[in-house]
Amino acid sequence: MSKQIIEGIAEYVNVPHEGKGLDVGCGSGALTIACAKRNPDVTFMGVDRWGKEYASFSRNLCENNAHAEGVSNVSFRQGDATKLPFEDDTFDVVTSNYVYHNIPSSDRQAILLETLRTLKKGGTFAIHDIMSKGKYGDMKAFEKTLKDMGYEDVRLIDTTNGMFMSKWEATWMGLSGSTLLVGKK
Repeated sequence: MSKQIIEGIAEYVNVPHEGKGLDVGCGSGALTIACAKRNPDVTFMGVDRWGKEYASFSRNLCENNAHAEGVSNVSFRQGDATKLPFEDDTFDVVTSNYVYHNIPSSDRQAILLETLRTLKKGGTFAIHDIMSKGKYGDMKAFEKTLKDMGYEDVRLIDTTNGMFMSKWEATWMGLSGSTLLVGKK
């Protein structure tokens, strides 16, 4: 299922020729690498805070995984999703998979806005997470907020309807509320 989710998110990632992509909370580099494979003339940066909570993940692991996949248009660095080390309007695409719900916060929508801050005008985003009301608040209202801010084609896509997993699988794996947020700045 993990591969299905990664490949499914990557399908939403189409970057302009020689563009730049950012994957927030890259973990082992799987989504960063999948996006880079689909867009070979684009550079992708994976960022993660890696640490004792996720000791099995590291920059070295990401680099080894990229090498094993034959992908060279990626780089990885340490960083914090709540305060990304990048200027505004830096990337043509931003992605993330199952990251923000792990960050202790009373306002995960603010973390999403921090990620979107790094996106260039015209850039696209594909962010997948457990966007339940308890974790994120009212995401329909957030979708409207993004549209009011000028974002286009903003959609919340339930990925537990057979797209990435069934409702039963989502419940069994503790992934109920899994949603893909996509759109364009």
